[in-house]
Amino acid sequence: MSETSSGNIGYKITIGVMGAIILVLGFLLLNQRKQLTSLTQTGDEQKIALQGELDSLVAEHERVKATYGTLSDSLSEKDSIIMAKSLEIKKLLGTKYELAQVKNKLEQLRLVTRGYEKQIDSLYTVNRELKAENEQIKISYQHEQVKTADLSKEKEELNKKINSAAVLKAYNVRCTAYKAGDISKEKITDKAARADKIKVCFTVSENQLVPTSYRRFFVRIARPGDNAILTRGANYTWSYQGETLQFSAMESVSYSGEAMDICTYFEKPSSMGELPKGRYMVDVFTDDYAIGQGSFELK
Repeated sequence: MSETSSGNIGYKITIGVMGAIILVLGFLLLNQRKQLTSLTQTGDEQKIALQGELDSLVAEHERVKATYGTLSDSLSEKDSIIMAKSLEIKKLLGTKYELAQVKNKLEQLRLVTRGYEKQIDSLYTVNRELKAENEQIKISYQHEQVKTADLSKEKEELNKKINSAAVLKAYNVRCTAYKAGDISKEKITDKAARADKIKVCFTVSENQLVPTSYRRFFVRIARPGDNAILTRGANYTWSYQGETLQFSAMESVSYSGEAMDICTYFEKPSSMGELPKGRYMVDVFTDDYAIGQGSFELK
């Protein structure tokens, strides 16, 4: 074989080997490109899935906050942590990231949001129970106030009844006019011109609620026309319910709770002129109480 033929064969072999190598390299390059494309697609899908999971967690957290309203203000610190973690994950998803790191942080965020929801739910339950308890306490307090008011009213009414029952009564009030100088003979007159003394008698009722004591009984005789009180002077007064009243006659007796008859006299002073004609009104008092009434007429 000539040298020329031998060189051609070597050249062809070299060309064939290089072609084979090129084909193998081309196949490996194409396969690597397919793998990179597949990995890129897989990474994008996972990124989208992780972004969706993050958005879902944040949306659920916002829903929980909106549901519980102002009660969520008490967990503002934990809310800040949740928002900071979600922002951190969002930044990782926007750059080159490690899938395991993002998944780990998402799991941490999920645990924090679950804890937040449990805690705010517990706060809501406690708050609701406290409101119910406060409402019950308020209702009970109002009931007690009503009971207290009713008891006070009953007590007041009972005291009024007791005080009313403990007041003496004067009945059968009898009034008689006498001529001066004839009182020992009790010569009665119905003539205004002759009347110098007026005798007032009455019966005090029995009342065991009134304690045994000395009691003063005041008589006021009002003349007809102007209703001026017949009195012997400016010193004939006593205190009645905060006012100073004049009296015509007064009698002090020991009262033991039994019914008793009492008589007292009004003597016309010399400075007083003739008594006017007409009907005289007579009122009987004991300290702060008006206890009886009567009348008589002079012609």
